[in-house]
Amino acid sequence: MMFRRQFLTTSTAAALAAAPTPEQRVIPWFEEPVLNLRKFVTSPVKIASVELLKAGSNYFVRTTSTDGVAGICRTKQMTEFVPIFKNLVAPALIGRDARDIEAIVDEIFTKNYKLAGIAFWCPVAYAEQSALDLLGRVSKKRLADLLGGALREEIPVYLSGSIRETTAEQEVDIYVRGVAETGTKAVKFKIGGRMSRNVDAYPGRTETMLRLARKRLGDAVIINADANGSYNAAKAIEVGKLMQDLGCNFYEEPCPFEELSETREVADALKIPIAIGEQDASLWRFKWIVENNVADIVQPDINYVGGFCRALRVARIARKKNMTIVPHNTQTGSTAVNLLHFAAAVPNIGTHMEFVHRGDEKPESWSSPQFNIKNGKIPVPKGPGLGVDFDPQYLAKAIAI
Repeated sequence: MMFRRQFLTTSTAAALAAAPTPEQRVIPWFEEPVLNLRKFVTSPVKIASVELLKAGSNYFVRTTSTDGVAGICRTKQMTEFVPIFKNLVAPALIGRDARDIEAIVDEIFTKNYKLAGIAFWCPVAYAEQSALDLLGRVSKKRLADLLGGALREEIPVYLSGSIRETTAEQEVDIYVRGVAETGTKAVKFKIGGRMSRNVDAYPGRTETMLRLARKRLGDAVIINADANGSYNAAKAIEVGKLMQDLGCNFYEEPCPFEELSETREVADALKIPIAIGEQDASLWRFKWIVENNVADIVQPDINYVGGFCRALRVARIARKKNMTIVPHNTQTGSTAVNLLHFAAAVPNIGTHMEFVHRGDEKPESWSSPQFNIKNGKIPVPKGPGLGVDFDPQYLAKAIAI
């Protein structure tokens, strides 16, 4: 006869004996890992330090191996997230094999799952990106290759960065000039008032802007629109029908992002594809969105969702339902490089990626290459890792946070 305590002791010992290795330790709901980094890096790459640097208003994460090789990325935003990065994220990487970064990301989540959200996942994403840059530099492989292989060398983009503080006419003017300057054939306007309960930025702005945009840009230019959760289902459907009449391409976040039932009501009522996901950081939520036909296009932000590994999992979830993934992106310059590698490697990526361009962006004199749009496209960097080099003199002035 086996008593309960004896059974627990025996079963615990058996479980420990069968414990997965770090590279196998992935949240089981999402099956096999998405990365096979040992294919490219055959020897361990032990992490000696993970530093948060600040130069002017820019933050960088630098991950250095015990062999002295460093991977570095510029972050999108960090000021509000510093304690999470320093106390919860960076320490989790020290002493670990960078090749296990996918499992490490999962471990950070399981230890801190009650904090999960954009403010948590951004620091995780930056640490992951710097670790992947490190592995790329060790292996002399670019990140698109580590992600599964580049399927395309140039990424077509749609112009983004629209604001609501302008008149309809001014905003259309900006994109008419942008199309002429960049050669792109796609744009995205901000419509509604942003989480505004059906109130426009000013009365009639959305309708005037969309009609004028189609008239001035012509039928050859793709027009997308982002409502940032401005409407309830009834109003969203009304605006969506106008977009359909104007031949618009997709309709982003028509209802508040948490209102999945309202969003699905809009998707069911319209033919124009509905796109959502920039605010979402839960893989379970993305799975529910996809399996319940809440939207037609998923839009995880590579930073907000927790990095490349988790964004690739979203792409895999979408691919099983033959859905397109078009990541959210409000970045330019060296912070936008993650989007290029991701778009290069993912099979079910959309036709155009989001890229901010209003004509007044300043070049980063301290980084290369410069990510300029030419003929509507941006080349995927060919250098190792992220393929971005930062001026050593600029980084030497950075302050360790």
